[in-house]
Amino acid sequence: MNRKSWLQSLAEDATPAIDECIEQLGETFPLLDQFKLTEQDPQWHAEGDVHIHTGMVLDELYQLLENEANHIQGAHRQALVLGALLHDIAKPLTTRRKEVRGVERVVATRHEAMGRSYIAHRLLNLELSMTVVDLVMGLVGEHHMPKLLVIKQMERGEYWKLARKASMELLYWLEVADMRGRICEDLNQQIDLLEQFKMFSEEYGVWATHQPLEHLRQEIKPHIKDLRADVQDMIFARTMRDFEEGDISTVEEGIARTYSLRDGFSEVYVLYGPSGSGKSSWIKQFDAECEVISLDELRKEINGDRANQSNISQILTVARERLKAHLRAKKKIIWDATNLREDFRQRICRIAFDYHAFVTLVVFHKSERQLFADNKSRPYSVPENVLQDQLDHLEWPVPEEAHRYWVVDNSGKVIKQSGGFND
Repeated sequence: MNRKSWLQSLAEDATPAIDECIEQLGETFPLLDQFKLTEQDPQWHAEGDVHIHTGMVLDELYQLLENEANHIQGAHRQALVLGALLHDIAKPLTTRRKEVRGVERVVATRHEAMGRSYIAHRLLNLELSMTVVDLVMGLVGEHHMPKLLVIKQMERGEYWKLARKASMELLYWLEVADMRGRICEDLNQQIDLLEQFKMFSEEYGVWATHQPLEHLRQEIKPHIKDLRADVQDMIFARTMRDFEEGDISTVEEGIARTYSLRDGFSEVYVLYGPSGSGKSSWIKQFDAECEVISLDELRKEINGDRANQSNISQILTVARERLKAHLRAKKKIIWDATNLREDFRQRICRIAFDYHAFVTLVVFHKSERQLFADNKSRPYSVPENVLQDQLDHLEWPVPEEAHRYWVVDNSGKVIKQSGGFND
């Protein structure tokens, strides 16, 4: 069976064992071949290595899909199977031994977030819809959160925040399979935490939807319906963020916080994308009124060559000062850089937040294959080893990093919007 047909079978009734999955997808995700070499902590995973565990998770998931979860079909079934296969994909990168309270343990810190980053551009090499890609990334990147939200007794806002990144129901079923697909002493306690997660998700209105804020949109609509579209987006996004952070408890509080901004505010667009992802082309067609702060152009201005990486501190200082000047003038600004690291993005977002700007994170999502092809045809291409290093070390952005979150596809079209009233 060719790969396209095999992937389609996952949306129907296929139940491939882990070795068959690796045979089909090992070339796309080479870390799958390292599962057998990746140990796990025996207290939580007495069954053995990551290969054994993932195989057990798949088997448990197929049982669920035949019984309690048999309503999950089509694209959601396909995403759930792929999510189960890939949920621990970054453990080969993150697993190490660490002494905890005098006992040597096996840990894999942040393997969830690193897993999402690892698969982000590689998933697009496959014959999958963007809906499925989005769902799989959510499952891999957030599969640790259901139990954590319950253990930490998190409030409504954290459930809203999670529901913008992942399907709560699919997360639940993945984690039921994840728990059953291991040997540990506290299995019943772990399953109970998941049942509480389901109960709270239903209570907060995010169980059956991947767009959890529609009720907030309807509640705020009468208050802002006569305002300009950009002002509507700003008020809604800031109110949503305040709710998620637990800073407000009513829509009226959120609206009151925006009155001083209605006569004028800056807009900042922080771009994310590896070299060759289409950022420059998008800028040209987006908004001619935007002030563009390009680190490439600053390197050319200061170093005489946009490829010269020296004087980075001076370049960043100049860039930030220009950003602050534009913010004081309440202009529209594009921060044009790869911004592959979260801390780089957050430094810019924090400055913008301090000036009460409306911040949009613009995420350019191309396949790994397309990135290499397009890089070759760029006027200013980077060496292939540099692009590969970018893909190996990028940190995929998530919605809560900014007020608003856009995903741009291979053609430069915004295909996903989160956070704005008019999205």
